[in-house]
Amino acid sequence: MEPRLHVITLAVDELERALAFYRDGLGFDSPGIIGTEWTDNETGASGAVALFELDGGLILSLYPRDDLAKDAQNPVGPAQSGEFSLGQLVQSRAEVDALLQKAEAAGATVTAAHDRPWGIYSGYFRDPDGHLWEIIWNPNRVPTPMTNPDRKSATT
Repeated sequence: MEPRLHVITLAVDELERALAFYRDGLGFDSPGIIGTEWTDNETGASGAVALFELDGGLILSLYPRDDLAKDAQNPVGPAQSGEFSLGQLVQSRAEVDALLQKAEAAGATVTAAHDRPWGIYSGYFRDPDGHLWEIIWNPNRVPTPMTNPDRKSATT
């Protein structure tokens, strides 16, 4: 297996609510819910999904929790926050604060940002399904500007 990642799929309880949070609340660009016309005859999983193409080509996929469990042939379980986090490096401390405020206004639960002893400034938010995101300013790893300037930033 090559050390790369192309798609991150988050299990969600309500696909439309999750789409609204990421698209309308955070400003991620999406065509909306697609694939509603498909059902996997073998597993019974619906094809309905919301996709967001992120900078660099990474795809964030939102998939109903029950359908993801059916598709992967795993038992359906409750959401479990905090087992892992998704992280976004940003350009400044101010951008950390601005993005956390934007997430909170969109309905996220926020853990206030603060300086960490290992040299970063970061804070967390949990989306409506409990998925944990860390917003990070690391003066030693400032991200380059987006490769597609026409795409909306999550902080604009």
